[in-house]
Amino acid sequence: MTKKIAFLFPGQGSQAVGMGKDIYENYEAAKNVYNTADKTLGKSVSALCFEGPEENLKQTVNTQPCIVTTSIAMMEALRSELNIVPDYTAGHSLGEYCAMFTAGVMSLETTLRLIQKRADLMGATKGGSMAAVLNASEEVLKAGLEEGSKVGYVDVANYNSPAQVVITGDENAVKAAGDYILANGARRVVPLAVSGAFHSKFMKNAGEEFAEFVKDAELNDSSIPVITNVDAELTTSAEDFRAKMPKQIYSSVHWTQTIQKMVLEGVDTFIEIGPGKVLAGLNKKIAPEAVVYNVFDKASLESTISALKEQLAEV
Repeated sequence: MTKKIAFLFPGQGSQAVGMGKDIYENYEAAKNVYNTADKTLGKSVSALCFEGPEENLKQTVNTQPCIVTTSIAMMEALRSELNIVPDYTAGHSLGEYCAMFTAGVMSLETTLRLIQKRADLMGATKGGSMAAVLNASEEVLKAGLEEGSKVGYVDVANYNSPAQVVITGDENAVKAAGDYILANGARRVVPLAVSGAFHSKFMKNAGEEFAEFVKDAELNDSSIPVITNVDAELTTSAEDFRAKMPKQIYSSVHWTQTIQKMVLEGVDTFIEIGPGKVLAGLNKKIAPEAVVYNVFDKASLESTISALKEQLAEV
């Protein structure tokens, strides 16, 4: 059976000062991406990625364009060394923009402008909180959300893996839900250091404003299917992407379901491209039988290329 490969791109929280520097220094294709980002956004994305400081890099208005630029630079470095076209692609939250770029939905400049606008709108929305819930049963999670709802608004932001979800909403409601879930068997509930309640109705206005911005963006039908966060469905139509991008800001990220969908479609090899190894860790919980490679620096890029060459030769 022919092997099927998917590219995955990480989201916010994967950033680290120094990310992408050795890729930039060693691959012309990556350097071009950083140079385009600096020029298009009118700020030194490359300096923020390579030098920080961390305080600046972790501000949402910088984090999002920096991660997207770095992930795309790493993907272009990979493609410059190995003629590889994935069968499917997906990205976690902001990583979805890298997936859409990879699938030809939009140019690099359009991708960068959209993600900067998204970051500006999300970064300006304050209020609410988020918490990661580890190893809670579906029943306990549901009961915890009901308990939290007595205090205020609370919902699921991310279905990250069968062992991890992130809840979001009013600060008191998130705390009440978390306390209940922890008291009823969850391994841990970890408050997240975020500027607001992402992927919740707190972000509805940001999403609606973003819809106005996306209305005039130049988008194409994709050349390969992108599995979208809002519904874990295969998406190829430009107008579907236009409708889903604003919605994604205030809707749950169905990541577990996205990976499960790819496995059902026959994907047996995943390549996480971008800073960190968060998605590879989640994959071990969602699809433990699948092969996962990481591209996050020069050494991991080289070892991934070498392994893929061997794997593709066996087909």
